[in-house]
Amino acid sequence: MKRSDGVLVLLTALSYPLGLALGWRFLLPLLNTLPAYVLMARRLCAGDRAGALRATLLWAVALGLCGTASFMFWPHDPGETILNGVAYRDQMFHWIRTGEGSEGDVRLFLPQHLVHLGAFLALSVLTASVVSISMGAVLMNYMSYYVASLARAGVPLGTVVLFGWQPWAIARVASFCALGTVLSEPLLSRVCGYRYEGLRAARRVIAIAAAGILADWLLKALLAPQWGLTLRAALPAH
Repeated sequence: MKRSDGVLVLLTALSYPLGLALGWRFLLPLLNTLPAYVLMARRLCAGDRAGALRATLLWAVALGLCGTASFMFWPHDPGETILNGVAYRDQMFHWIRTGEGSEGDVRLFLPQHLVHLGAFLALSVLTASVVSISMGAVLMNYMSYYVASLARAGVPLGTVVLFGWQPWAIARVASFCALGTVLSEPLLSRVCGYRYEGLRAARRVIAIAAAGILADWLLKALLAPQWGLTLRAALPAH
């Protein structure tokens, strides 16, 4: 790991207690995003696409681990500080307890995913991924808050570790990180003035990301119903 990768992890970890302590809902994802975007852009401008991809993927792992731990152990429930945090937690808990909702129904979740994917792709190209990666931080935070809320609600820690973060969500996050990195280049190359060979040079990354998105949809359709039942058995009744 390069020193700059270690600094990225450290700054991402520190962004959580700082953002939560200040309590401004829109500040937390900005603090999360700034070090990752700066490092990604710097590496792309230096012609290091592989290093930029490594940075965004490492950042996503740091967000998931540091965010979940911070939200779990914060002295009080931080839900009101997290954009969409309470709404997403309530939606997921309702699905776990009743089986109702879009999580386990491909007819309901696939249109939502397609809209989110289209918006992410467009914003990545139009803003050099400034907006789309910030949106990614928002998404990671409310998913981390949901996982932390499972522990706060009394779900055993082993079940939270094994079943909190779903494999389809992990595939989606990794795919979006890869797409956000390579789709920032058409505009970023113009701003920074570096030589850009077009998306052809990143076609392998795009193909792998597309496979990850398909895996997200397939795994969710196949595993979500049983996943919900497992969590239902572990979630204390309220």
